[in-house]
Amino acid sequence: MPRRRDVLKFAAASLTLLVSRVGAGATAASSILAVRVWPARDYTRVTLEHDQAIRYSHLLVKDPERLVLDLEGVEFNSVLQMLPSKIIDADPYIRLIRAGRNKPGVVRLVIELKGEVKPQVFALKPVGEYGHRLVLDLYPAEPVDPLMALLEKSAEPPLKTEPGLGQRPAQPEPGNEKSEPRPEIARLITIVLDPGHGGEDPGAVGRGGSYEKHVTLSVARRLKQKIDATPNMRSVLTRDGDYFIPLNQRVQKARRVQADLFLSVHADAFIKSTARGSSVFVLSENGASSSAARWLANKENSADLVGGVNIGVKDPYLARTLLDLSQTATINDSLKLGKDVLGELGRINTLHKAHVEQAGFAVLKAPDIPSILIETAFISNPEEEARLNDEAYQDRMAEAILKGIRRYFAKNPPLAKSKLARLD
Repeated sequence: MPRRRDVLKFAAASLTLLVSRVGAGATAASSILAVRVWPARDYTRVTLEHDQAIRYSHLLVKDPERLVLDLEGVEFNSVLQMLPSKIIDADPYIRLIRAGRNKPGVVRLVIELKGEVKPQVFALKPVGEYGHRLVLDLYPAEPVDPLMALLEKSAEPPLKTEPGLGQRPAQPEPGNEKSEPRPEIARLITIVLDPGHGGEDPGAVGRGGSYEKHVTLSVARRLKQKIDATPNMRSVLTRDGDYFIPLNQRVQKARRVQADLFLSVHADAFIKSTARGSSVFVLSENGASSSAARWLANKENSADLVGGVNIGVKDPYLARTLLDLSQTATINDSLKLGKDVLGELGRINTLHKAHVEQAGFAVLKAPDIPSILIETAFISNPEEEARLNDEAYQDRMAEAILKGIRRYFAKNPPLAKSKLARLD
């Protein structure tokens, strides 16, 4: 028979092995690190940032409209307790959020809605400064139509013609003086302004703490006011608040309103704080014009990764656009526009490059709309960061861009087309 001491040693070893196996199989509860809510007319986004991947499920409940989200293996902590306080009365889609433990190991969020929505719920892997994210995008059941929103604002008096903004009456053909001249064609020029980044995607961050997404929106709003005050011109913002719009949706908005021009506004950053000056970029069919342009395009194109795009939703529009790059004429027009805008920017700021550069920017890929990307200045340069936050300088920047637009149309009058935009 084995001695009693040996039996006790064996029992102790077995117990240690059992405890270690249980410990190895157990999974620590996931912690919610941050909660963010981004309300907007287009859609409201709720983001839950956490330290490890989690399992989740959701369902819509009627009468009243609610979205229920269950999070498995999540610790109900003080961050989740704060979530209800982040809902504002003006949120277009969320009335309130309740959060609590539903059963052991499961946290339940109940989102009371103001109407019918089409939710998209998806997970994002860590990228940049973010850890794991669970995203809830609440879209209206009837999508916001940028064309209808534009037409609602366009109940305007008869148009006034201005040199360079409309086609002049055709003169009678020689030998046929009795023929009536064709009527003058005067139409609104529609310009889409795209403030870069937004929401989950802050863009570049200056050393003084300035966010590119705030600077670009401020400059774009000022430019919009100036364009809308110009006869025969109107403008549309791709976003008019602090929320994220995927790159392809920015292009899609421009096409929906049948834009004549597309201007994406940014504030550049570089690893060296001495980099300075304004730049203008257009799309390239044949590679980037410089290694710096290629680097910048790659950085701007990564906005979808940072901002958070639901890759599970296929966009046939984007596929058509990427296949339709026989757009030499459009790129040529973009180069003309870029040159005129760059020339005006050079009157108020140093130019980083004295010529328009080209690269494969995803946001410039509308095949039928002259499009440029404006890097107003380097937010990574402390001096330029201070100027970008100065309201008077922002106004001068907007005025310079408008002058460039007017200079372009003075030499390239818009062609006649229907005032009603296509809906494809």
